[in-house]
Amino acid sequence: MYKSKIYIFIIIAILLSSCTENKNPDTKKKTISGNQIVKPELQSMFDSLDVIGSVLIYDFQKDLYYSNNFKWAKKGKLPASTFKVVNSIIALESGVVKDDRSIFKWDGEKRWMKQWEQDLIFKDAFHLSCVPCFQDVARKIGAERMNNYLTKLDYGNMEVDSNNIDLFWLEGKSRINQFQQIDFLKRFNNSKLPISRRTEEIMKRVMIIEERENYRLSGKTGWSDSNGMDNGWFVGYLELGPKSYIFATNVEPKQRFDMDKFSSVRKEITFIAFKKLDIHYN
Repeated sequence: MYKSKIYIFIIIAILLSSCTENKNPDTKKKTISGNQIVKPELQSMFDSLDVIGSVLIYDFQKDLYYSNNFKWAKKGKLPASTFKVVNSIIALESGVVKDDRSIFKWDGEKRWMKQWEQDLIFKDAFHLSCVPCFQDVARKIGAERMNNYLTKLDYGNMEVDSNNIDLFWLEGKSRINQFQQIDFLKRFNNSKLPISRRTEEIMKRVMIIEERENYRLSGKTGWSDSNGMDNGWFVGYLELGPKSYIFATNVEPKQRFDMDKFSSVRKEITFIAFKKLDIHYN
C-alpha cells in the first residue's frame, strides 16, 4: 500500500511537470520578425583574430538571423560613424545638404586624417568618414530637428541636446544594438522609411562600397573610443540578384590585439562570416 502511494505520487508529479512545460513558451530565442540560429563556427573567427563581439546576418528570403553571439548583438553601443547614414538622410530631408554632389569645404585647419584636409563632395566625405564634415551637418540640423527626425525614423536610443549635437554618436549615452541596426537598414532597403524617394535613391548610391554584375555591397563602418574602450562597427547589406542579406558586425579588441588592424578587422570578420554561411559573391 505504501509503495502504491509512492508510485501514484510520482505519476502525478510527472503529469504536473509535463503540463507546466507545455504552458511555457518555446525556449528557442526569437526576434519579432524571425528565428535566431546560433552558428558556433562563426565564433572561431573572433578567437583567431583576438577580438570579441558578434556578427549578425539577416537572410531576407528565409527570415532568419545568424550569429555567433546573440547576447552581444542585443547590447547597445555608440553608433559611431554608422550614424553617418542617418545623419545624411536627415541632412537631405531637411535641406541642409542639397544632394550627393554637395561640397564640404575644408576650413584649412589641421585634421585627424590627412585625407580630410581637402574639399570633399558628399559621397567622398561619407566614405572617408569625415568627422568634422558631419559634425558641421549635425550643427546645422540642430538638436530639435535632429530629435524629431530620430523619432520619426525610429533609430536606436539617441540622447541629443544642444550641448552634444556634434558628438552624441561618438560619446555619451546614445546607444544602438545590432538588431536595431538591421531593423533600420531593413526598412531603408524595403523603402519603408518615412523619407522621400529622392533621398532614398541618393543614399543608396552613396552607400555603395562595391558593385559588380552579380552583386552589390553597401554599408558603413564605425569606430568609437569611449572610456578607453575601442568599439568597431560594420553595417550594411549585400544584394545577390534576388537574394539580400543585411549585416551588423560589432567588435572590440582583446588586450593583445594589434590596433593597426582594427580598421580592417570589422570587414574581415563580416566577409569570412558570409563564406562560412555559404554566401558567395566574388
